[in-house]
Amino acid sequence: MTQPAEITSKSWFMVLALGLVWGATFLVIELALQGITPIWLAAARIAFAAALTVAVWGLRGFPLFLTEQKDWPALAFAGAFSAAIPFALLSWGQQFVTSAFAGVSMAAVALMVLPLAHFLVPAERMTLRRTIGFLVGFAGVAVLIGGQAFATTGAALEPWGRVACLGAAACYAISSVMMRRLPPIDGIGLAAMPLIFGSLFVVPMAWIAEGPPPLPDSQTLLLLALLGLIPTAGANLLRVLVIRSAGPVFMSLTNYIVPLCSVTLGALLLGESLHRSLLLALVLILTGVALSQYGALRRMFRRAGEKTG
Repeated sequence: MTQPAEITSKSWFMVLALGLVWGATFLVIELALQGITPIWLAAARIAFAAALTVAVWGLRGFPLFLTEQKDWPALAFAGAFSAAIPFALLSWGQQFVTSAFAGVSMAAVALMVLPLAHFLVPAERMTLRRTIGFLVGFAGVAVLIGGQAFATTGAALEPWGRVACLGAAACYAISSVMMRRLPPIDGIGLAAMPLIFGSLFVVPMAWIAEGPPPLPDSQTLLLLALLGLIPTAGANLLRVLVIRSAGPVFMSLTNYIVPLCSVTLGALLLGESLHRSLLLALVLILTGVALSQYGALRRMFRRAGEKTG
C-alpha cells in the first residue's frame, strides 16, 4: 500500500486502547511466568489467539487477498516477526531483565520504525519535525521510567536478556512496515494469518527448547486465556487495522503510550508510588506526539470544525 495514511479520530481511539491494553500486559506476563516456562507461555498465548481469530475469520468465509495480487512470502514473514519471534524473545528476556527495561525496549520501536518506513513505504517519509517529535517522546519515556530502566538484576544472562528485548522491538518495527506493504487484504484474515504462522513456528520451538507442554494450574490457565484473548487476539486485530489505515509510523506511537499506561495502572491497581517526574514525562510524551503528528491533528480538527460549522 503506497497511498497516504488516513489518520482519523477512530485511529487515535484505537491507538489509545492498544496503549492501555498492552500497558497492563507486562504485569500479567510476570504473573503467568510463575506457573509456566517462557516459550510455552508464548506458544499458548499465540495458539489460543490464533484459534479464536480463525473462528471469527471462518464465520466470514475465510477471505484473504482481495485482488489478484498476492504475496505469501511477505505474509509469512510478517507473521513470524509480529507474533512468534517477539513473543518468545520477550518471554525469555523478561526472566533476566527488569520490567522497566522491557518497557524502554518497546518504546524504541517508534525510533526503529522511522527509518524503515522512510525507505520502504513511500507514503511514510521522515521529516525533521516528525523525527524531533519521536525523539522528544522517547525522552519522555526515559524520564518516566528513570534510572531503574537500566538497573541491573544481577542475572548472569542479563546482557542477553536485554538483547532479546531489543530484538523483540526490532521484530515489531519490521513487521509493522511489512504489513503496510502487503497488497489489498482482508483485515481479519491479515490478523489471523500471522497468528497461524506464529503458532506453527513457536509451538515446535517450545517443544524442542523446553520439552513437552507443562500442565499449568488453574490460575495460570486463566492468565494464559486472558493473554490470548485481549492483548493478543483483540489487540492484534486493532494493530492490523491501525497499520493498514493510518500507517506504521502512527502505530508506533503506541510504544510511548504503553509505559505511561503501565505506570498509571501500577499506581491505581497496585498502590505503587507516582514520582514527580511523571508530569514532566507526560508533557514530553504529549509534546512529542503533537510534533510528530501535527499535520494529522490539524486535518482532524479542521474536519471536526467543518462538521460543526
